[in-house]
Amino acid sequence: MGAIALALSVSCSGGDRAGAQSLAAADTPTAIPKPALPNAPAAAPTPQTDIVPARFTFAGELTQGGWIRGRIPAGAVSARLGDQPLTFDTEGHFFAAFDRDAGPEAELAATLQNGRVVTTALTIAPRAWQIERVNVARRSGGSSEAFMKRRRPELARIIAARAIDTGAQGWRQQFIWPVRGRISGRFGSQRIYRGEPGSYHSGIDIAGGDNATFVAPADGVVVLATDRPFSLEGYLLIIDHGNGLNSAFLHNSAILVREGDAVRQGQPVGRIGASGRATGPHLHWGIKWRDARLDPLLFTGPMN
Repeated sequence: MGAIALALSVSCSGGDRAGAQSLAAADTPTAIPKPALPNAPAAAPTPQTDIVPARFTFAGELTQGGWIRGRIPAGAVSARLGDQPLTFDTEGHFFAAFDRDAGPEAELAATLQNGRVVTTALTIAPRAWQIERVNVARRSGGSSEAFMKRRRPELARIIAARAIDTGAQGWRQQFIWPVRGRISGRFGSQRIYRGEPGSYHSGIDIAGGDNATFVAPADGVVVLATDRPFSLEGYLLIIDHGNGLNSAFLHNSAILVREGDAVRQGQPVGRIGASGRATGPHLHWGIKWRDARLDPLLFTGPMN
């Protein structure tokens, strides 16, 4: 799909050259040999440590809808991607991602303890999105007040759920597919109505079978599990993977976990349905990092 994976690494190695030194005996037969010195105690072995790099190191998908994982430079007290502050652990590991509409350039920057700023320029590859141009006018007018009266509380719950920091560690993992089946909707696809763009598809749709069970793609904590269907999403499940990364699963027929539950990768969490605004049973899986919408396919690789 044109995704570009980039890995930068820093390594260092060194060794001590052993040398032997001897004293030549004097030219006179009356030379007195030096007394032997006691053996010096062996030096304590240097403990092996996980060396923190002097610059950013990372790997991932440097493309629209993609992501990177890596480490900040040694001695950094703060870091950012563009104007987005980065959260990192005690060893300097971080996660960052690029929205579907990300521009061609981005910059990682870290501020060191001495005030020096270390930067790394990133080139973000564009994607060839699936665009459908239709010769009909886009529907005009907004939603009715009656609809918005129901919708506003739903949106508030979604926003609040995605703002929860659970400390989950799933962001470190290689994601797996929550279910296998025909991909019926691609991330980023969009309709253009007589030159006016509509909303793009914010996730990936999987036709995995009505009422089929799907699993957690990575470790996390359930931050939203609706007990009634939302107007658009139907029964909605959101799992926080930590570090600002979360998965949303829409149109479910049932949710098998509750808010606050810690879930493990591969654990059954719901069943596929057609609740909410859906034309048929399918699982809509969306991934967000903060406000950036990401392509799940770039987390899992192709479905084999």
